[in-house]
Amino acid sequence: MRQRYKVLQLQPDYNIKQHDFADLAEQVFKALPKERYETTMAFLKGRPEAGQPVSRADRSVYFEFSDSALKGMRLKALWQLFRFCRRERFDVVICNRFKPVNMMLQLNRWLKIPLCIGISHGFGEYDRLYRRRQTRRLIDQRWQFVGVSPAVRQYLLDCKCGFTGGNTHGITNAIDIDQAECLQLSRSEARAQLGLPHDVRLIGALGRLVPIKGHTYLIQAFATLKDKYPQAQVAIIGAGREQARLQTEIERLGLAGRVHLLGFRENALQYVRAFDLWTMPSLAEGLGLALLEGMSGHLPVIASDVPAMLPLIQGAGGLAVKPADVASLAGALDSYLALDDQTLRAKGEQAYRYLTHEHDIDVFRQQYLRLIESGLHAPKETQ
Repeated sequence: MRQRYKVLQLQPDYNIKQHDFADLAEQVFKALPKERYETTMAFLKGRPEAGQPVSRADRSVYFEFSDSALKGMRLKALWQLFRFCRRERFDVVICNRFKPVNMMLQLNRWLKIPLCIGISHGFGEYDRLYRRRQTRRLIDQRWQFVGVSPAVRQYLLDCKCGFTGGNTHGITNAIDIDQAECLQLSRSEARAQLGLPHDVRLIGALGRLVPIKGHTYLIQAFATLKDKYPQAQVAIIGAGREQARLQTEIERLGLAGRVHLLGFRENALQYVRAFDLWTMPSLAEGLGLALLEGMSGHLPVIASDVPAMLPLIQGAGGLAVKPADVASLAGALDSYLALDDQTLRAKGEQAYRYLTHEHDIDVFRQQYLRLIESGLHAPKETQ
């Protein structure tokens, strides 16, 4: 009887969460039957501190490379990763994001691992001409690629650097809805823990406080409606380098006490039911898992009509707005804030139904399992 296939999943950074409802690397491993697959999760940078969670993989490896070791030619890091893979003799390597993909593209010329899968989570990774040239030169029949949404898959195909209709797939991100709902606090508990008033119409957002997430446009849009809807407030969960600037903007617009920057919150999904509607005004997204998280809380959604998110917004019956367009975002907020509670809740139920039908985690797992098994059993040309 054959031993189990050995599968390595390579991550750029240690990023394991206590709950894996939206940790798609962990969900890929959940797809692999333990009697047939032996799994290893490896991280180029970082490692857990005492008490922090670890991967569900059979084992975890922490290379702990420095930032400088992963820049430029990366020769030392490449050599260490090469020796590790050669010793372990993996059957499958799954690479998340550009740097792991690029490193394994170079190394598999010699390692000849039967199946390598590169997962792209967003746009722009292959915009640079030298990256496209290198990728075109290194892709061979051992490689398969995944875009986390149809739009990301199309981006890869449009790069014309070795990504083809035969080796490039769209496997749309999903979340474990049952697990997500079990984590969520009730509306009153969530508001109490966040220190938010219980008797207001609350607009929510979740994401790092960085320019690409577009929070400044949400704040500016709300400022145009603050007098029309005195019982409405905004709360944003997340931390980042924009926090001080956003706080200054809140004060400049006279929104102190009406817009709340709640900072980083562990397991932020547990608070989703604190809100009455969910916004995601990003300037760009690979898919936008936070949008799915809002839907899991039975919330109506407003989000930017960037290519990766537009089909989700439309499917959920939400409102799509132009990125970085305050007037467009204000109009969408006005449309939802004008609704009575019952109608707004019905919009949220529509979004939830879409989520359960189109982003089922079991379908996601089966797609990865089929990709891996078909890749392992596909005939390979002699090199």
